[in-house]
Amino acid sequence: MSASGRAASRTAVLVCQGRAAADGTTAAGRFTDPVAVRLLRAAERVPVDEVRAGSVPQGWQARVAYESVRACAEVVVPRTIAIDEALRTHSTGQLVILGAGLDTRAWRLPGLAGTDVWEVDHPASQQDKRARLADAVPLLRGPGEDAADSVEAAAVARSLRFTPVDFAVDDLGAALAAAGHDPSAPTTWLWEGVVPYLTRDEVRATVAALAARTAPGSTLVVNYQAPSPRATAGRRLARLLGSSVTSGEPWRSLWKPPRMAALLASYGLEVVSDDDLLTLAHALGGPVERRSSLRSGRVAVAESRRG
Repeated sequence: MSASGRAASRTAVLVCQGRAAADGTTAAGRFTDPVAVRLLRAAERVPVDEVRAGSVPQGWQARVAYESVRACAEVVVPRTIAIDEALRTHSTGQLVILGAGLDTRAWRLPGLAGTDVWEVDHPASQQDKRARLADAVPLLRGPGEDAADSVEAAAVARSLRFTPVDFAVDDLGAALAAAGHDPSAPTTWLWEGVVPYLTRDEVRATVAALAARTAPGSTLVVNYQAPSPRATAGRRLARLLGSSVTSGEPWRSLWKPPRMAALLASYGLEVVSDDDLLTLAHALGGPVERRSSLRSGRVAVAESRRG
């Protein structure tokens, strides 16, 4: 827990577990994340290994952890693939990852070799990630490569800058300016897995802040959650039963696609694609469970139209 009293995000850990569980087992040739498992503590790897082996554990708590990781893996695979492809298509020299959590792109995407990356997240979550990375540094180089002597040196990105920001109270623009972000150059903004946990006012304030630092030629890739009575009811039930590892992190805002598009357009960002995760999952082939979180989860790409 940080000095502010807020603990690091449990959702970030679950998403990392989902990616680790799916690495090399799902969407062959399209999805891989060998870094994810290296950021997990020993106890966090247990349900990952069980999901990968298809070994359902005994006991209520162990089964809940297993099912949470398994379900998360089904969601994060199409989401990650869609976002990675968007980043390749809309590459710029600057990538700002908002609410980075335990994101691994700066360490696993060779296409970022010519990109400066800023990871923006709550100070507590960022402190937790940096501690995990410090432990993983010796493992973040492949066979035959020299061992990295720092978290930044282990990254494949041209540079990596950690930027602590509490979206509820801090000035995003000021923090990025202090971290060396250039608002006159095109930027690719990535906002994954954060929007539902912010209020509408916080979402709007964040869009306004990033738009103020968005040059022509910039792109925003945003993952958000559309309204779904079934998904909302499921999360509420999990909280009541105490059966969710993320029960302390409730959703605070859901967005229909037209309303998200209107919000972004009001700040000069035009949506060029907006797909639900269920459609993306079907496009990958193979069996897909019709989870409400897949149907309501979305990835939108918006381009700056201000010149």
